Amino acid sequence: MAQDQKRNTIDIHIDLVKACKKNDRKAQFRLYELYSKAMFNTSLRIVKDRQIAEDIMQESFLSAYNSITDFREEVPFGVWLKKIIINKSLDHLRKNRPIFEELKEETLPGIEQGDRKESQIDNEKLIRSIKTALLELPDGYRIILSLSLFEGYDHEEIGQILNITTSTSRSQLTRAKKRLKEKLNKITKHHD
Repeated sequence: MAQDQKRNTIDIHIDLVKACKKNDRKAQFRLYELYSKAMFNTSLRIVKDRQIAEDIMQESFLSAYNSITDFREEVPFGVWLKKIIINKSLDHLRKNRPIFEELKEETLPGIEQGDRKESQIDNEKLIRSIKTALLELPDGYRIILSLSLFEGYDHEEIGQILNITTSTSRSQLTRAKKRLKEKLNKITKHHD
């Protein structure tokens, strides 16, 4: 009984997943409704193209449904699906662009935090500025930031996903944050 309670707290959608394992189309549609927006956003942060992100999301859901019997319920369904989305997004980039060139470089000295300037722009403008700056970053930096800040992966996991060392992941995240900060400074100065 305690094991069932633990499992239920791990994945609140486990009943839908079990129904999907029996090819229940309504359960598949419900899981799609629950996860599609988040999975689309995950892909979009990586590939930077709405149509491609949409295609990747659709393809990932199909892959998930086709291999749902492989899902062992050791992690929540959303975590398992997100890994599929990220891998398909990265596969797309690897096939279509030489994106990982900057990831192969090794570490640079750390970036100092410095003073954080209070922004005079409202939250909505700030969010738009961050999105704009993020989309302007080179693919490798954008991917590292997305995996770390938005998806919550640690450096070891990022290293495994991108096939880089943990120290390279750390240094690239530091560089990416510095580049993002520079772009945000330019954007906010432009709006002042």
